[in-house]
Amino acid sequence: MATIAGYLSAILIGISLGLIGGGGSILTVPVLVYLFGISPAIATSYSLFIVGTSSLVGAYRNYLKGWTDIKTALLFGTSSITTVFLTRKFIIPNIPDNLFTLSQLTVTKSTATMVLFAILMILASSSMIRSKNTVANNTNTQSIGKLLLYGIGIGIVTGLLGAGGGFLIIPALVFFVGLDMKKAIGTSLLIIALNSLIGFTGDIGQYNIDWKLLGSVTTLAIAGIFIGGYIGKSIPGNKLKKGFGWFVLIMGIYIIIKETILK
Repeated sequence: MATIAGYLSAILIGISLGLIGGGGSILTVPVLVYLFGISPAIATSYSLFIVGTSSLVGAYRNYLKGWTDIKTALLFGTSSITTVFLTRKFIIPNIPDNLFTLSQLTVTKSTATMVLFAILMILASSSMIRSKNTVANNTNTQSIGKLLLYGIGIGIVTGLLGAGGGFLIIPALVFFVGLDMKKAIGTSLLIIALNSLIGFTGDIGQYNIDWKLLGSVTTLAIAGIFIGGYIGKSIPGNKLKKGFGWFVLIMGIYIIIKETILK
């Protein structure tokens, strides 16, 4: 049953990316850990491939519609992609399995990963629930500097937790660059794809990868991208985003409880 639920959830990952340009990675790691029984460390690696490949398909579809700003994606990606690759290649392998001990409680790398991911989910849900379609002025020199720094931050999040960071990227594209929401979503998908797939290359050779499982989940997530695009034509994206935000909030709280109180 858990495996079936996992495959169904894979479709939801794609639907989220297709509808709101993010949120898919927020689901991917918990799905892989709790429904497929994969360790958090490997789940963050798998998440990079699944979300990256799905986002690339979504980005291409948006590019054909004129909703992708290639120049902005490459500018943002310059700092974020480099940070992701360095984090996955050099930092992650050197983090010990047991981080520290408090009294008789040993905090492991796996537990810390899931708790940090849950915190990220709660922050993401807040952004989704309270989101407003506000557009900024055109890009200026100061905004470019902020965008590059923001890219480094996104790269760290993506590298450590396997999260594409769409919920962080979209506000940056709207407020710092001045893109409208549709173009911000399309551009976000391209940035997520570049970050995630290049980050995944830093993991090659470090883990034994189950390509059959990875391929199945990725295929379903890609199918979800198309479903999400179809649904988005008839349902207001803002309402869907808020509904998804409440779901992510509940999931984040559940993970914290499961990893701390119930463990």
